[in-house]
Amino acid sequence: MAHKHGHGRERIQFANAEDKQEFSKYPTKAGRRSLSRSISQSSTDSYSSAASYTDSSDDETSPRDKAQVNSHGSTDFCVKNIKQAEFGRREIEIAEQDMSALISLRKRAQGEKPLAGAKIVGCTHITAQTAVLIETLVALGAQCRWTACNIYSTQNEVAAALAETGVPVFAWKGESEDDFWWCIDRCVNTDGWQANMILDDGGDLTHWVYKKYPSVFKKARGIVEESVTGVHRLYQLSKAGKLCVPAMNVNDSVTKQKFDNLYCCRESILDGLKRTTDIMFGGKQVVVCGYGEVGKGCCTALKALGAIVCITEIDPICALQACMDGFRVVKLSEVIRQMDVVITCTGNKNVVSREHLDRMKNGCIVCNMGHSNTEIDVASLRSPELTWERVRSQVDHIIWPDGKRVIVLAEGRLLNLSCSTVPTFVLSITATTQALALIELYNAPEGRYKQDVYLLPKKMDEYVASLHLPNFDAHLTELSDEQAKYMGLNKNGPFKPNYY
Repeated sequence: MAHKHGHGRERIQFANAEDKQEFSKYPTKAGRRSLSRSISQSSTDSYSSAASYTDSSDDETSPRDKAQVNSHGSTDFCVKNIKQAEFGRREIEIAEQDMSALISLRKRAQGEKPLAGAKIVGCTHITAQTAVLIETLVALGAQCRWTACNIYSTQNEVAAALAETGVPVFAWKGESEDDFWWCIDRCVNTDGWQANMILDDGGDLTHWVYKKYPSVFKKARGIVEESVTGVHRLYQLSKAGKLCVPAMNVNDSVTKQKFDNLYCCRESILDGLKRTTDIMFGGKQVVVCGYGEVGKGCCTALKALGAIVCITEIDPICALQACMDGFRVVKLSEVIRQMDVVITCTGNKNVVSREHLDRMKNGCIVCNMGHSNTEIDVASLRSPELTWERVRSQVDHIIWPDGKRVIVLAEGRLLNLSCSTVPTFVLSITATTQALALIELYNAPEGRYKQDVYLLPKKMDEYVASLHLPNFDAHLTELSDEQAKYMGLNKNGPFKPNYY
């Protein structure tokens, strides 16, 4: 271990020498893996943004300064490199294998086009999985313009594939804050085209349209939002009486909460940690902050590999659930010295403070599984007495004056989407829910939805679930008339009350 650290230090000092450009062409050990992968693709670019440790290009020109054109002659997009389109297409084809519900929606809509005339502006993570959603919306008759809701989660080659097929995409991995808003603006503000639907993840696009393009906002037929953060912002607008369009809160639908938040995190937490740090989980002391659906998923996975897990909670109900599942519920300040890994998933801010970070032991790994980068107070670590050392893409050593180091992943941003990928099948469930919410709002007769925030009807949640059952060769039992009457249910559902 010591040898490795010394090694890292030498390299880092060398990296700080004048010739940075030259250095980045000779990857460190960690980077070699992706290099050998990409050479076998007879190319020097290591494409897959999720799996590569090195930056995917030596070219430092900002995509905004490059003139790019797709094979149809269109320049209405801005991606890292349009030449990666063919590679991105193959990634999308892999994702389609596990997203059969969206493909069956496309088949059903070959005759009728429920989104004909819909002009959707979207802001989500741009990955192979969302590409399948975008192309489904296009197949259903919509015109789409798209941008990224996170500066790190875009898969460059997928963005290129979408731009190549004619979807105007404005996104690349590693945008600056300024790029981020520029991309959103380019999406909304274009001659001769005005959006009438918004699909958002995090609320940034909705916020921008509301502030900068009020006329577009007022004329929109509906907004579909899928994250805790974005939904919170919609309820704030609604409370203030400023929400002049109906909005669909997909985040709180059963198909998002019970599947995406729980099962997706159960599978991707280990993936993100392994790819960045190669950690062995058996016997490690781990604290998970928050025992909501995301926390539950993380804990199940960690416990299964033999980690010793404890929880922090503010909510007595979630805390009691954690106790019943066999986890100790503790205060972070009381256990922080012993912990090997600290994971936040609360949706709150400053859950891990500078004081906590100061008391961590040498080699502690800190990461966040919540939507925004506020949970770990990373800003407090950018102070003169601490040294930041970039180890690989998305991995930083923060070194204290006494030589202690803490490993921070993805600068406190979303671990699974920044450092690894997310299981396709679970995203199929969320994406199908989003597609149905758009169809519902777009086709709703005048007056069905007022200017408010709505939950997806339970009937739709059940329909989404049923579309995914053929994958498992699962066969549902049907109620008899007598049974249905006894339970007070319709034979065809909905089977759950609206508040479930």
